[in-house]
Amino acid sequence: MTAVDKKTHLSQSNDPLRRKLLSAIGGLSLMPHLAWAEKLLPTPRQTTGPFYPEELPLDDDNDLTRVAGRPGMASGQITDLTGRVLDTNGRPIGGVRVEIWQCDANGLYHHPRDRRSRDRDENFQGHGHTVSDETGNYRFRTIRPVPYPGRTPHIHAMVLPAGTDPLVTQIYVTDEPGNARDFLFRSVPEERRSLVAAEFKPDPRGTTDLVAQFDFVVGVTPGQA
Repeated sequence: MTAVDKKTHLSQSNDPLRRKLLSAIGGLSLMPHLAWAEKLLPTPRQTTGPFYPEELPLDDDNDLTRVAGRPGMASGQITDLTGRVLDTNGRPIGGVRVEIWQCDANGLYHHPRDRRSRDRDENFQGHGHTVSDETGNYRFRTIRPVPYPGRTPHIHAMVLPAGTDPLVTQIYVTDEPGNARDFLFRSVPEERRSLVAAEFKPDPRGTTDLVAQFDFVVGVTPGQA
């Protein structure tokens, strides 16, 4: 490099305006990618269904497998259901009420409108609720959902973030054969069906039968945009 070239190179590298422009251009080129990468698709909404409780049970905690005052445990494959409540930017939302309800292992809801002539499992709570913690985490103990006439196995769920409409959806079992025939599961666009499904896998800790993980993505809440 000649003396003239060195002088020119030093002049360009030390030019504050040039450095700022190059930095800004580099930052702009990354911004669309970063913004896209952080966005999550919202959880598809589904119907509440006819069996949301008319009156919440007195025992309405996050363990649906035991009912206060009864010594037995619910029939079925006991499942530890966990996950997070997130906005579309992937940020956790704490302090949010999360509800689930489902039929028991005999395929019956604890609801007066479900009048099918089979015995209800009185050791199954039927409905439960919890509140997400500061990191957005929630947890339920329930049973693996079972089918009933006309429906594939599913768990109803509702998330109630402050200041926005509740998110009502259903949690299906990944790769369950009945999903292909279920009208509500099929109503979700095929490319988004994984957003309403969870894998129910054997518990590696051996503390329960199964574990499942499901995240609710409810969108940006007021004050978080």
